[in-house]
Amino acid sequence: MSTSEELFDQAVDCVADGDLDGAIAKYREALAIDAAFADAWEGLSMALADKEQWDEAIAAAKKVVELNPDEQLGFTNVSRIYQRAGNVPEAEAWAAKARVLDWKAQLKKS
Repeated sequence: MSTSEELFDQAVDCVADGDLDGAIAKYREALAIDAAFADAWEGLSMALADKEQWDEAIAAAKKVVELNPDEQLGFTNVSRIYQRAGNVPEAEAWAAKARVLDWKAQLKKS
């Protein structure tokens, strides 16, 4: 039986080969083993967005934020998916949350 990390790597290979359906299946297999695997949620969200499955993509991207609430990238990716889906107000709201996290990180460095 493959580990979640091995399945994740297989999903990344599927993306590189242009096989989004295969990637989605592998990301989901990885998450069935480890539901807290944020990188798999991130990959799943991007693959679903590339297939324009917006609701599922947004839900997966929000799961990344839930798992890593202090990381700006998760918020930025939710914003990007909303933007691609044509929901500009939500995209802007999530982008603002990402900026706040960036400002907080900059203040910590000061």
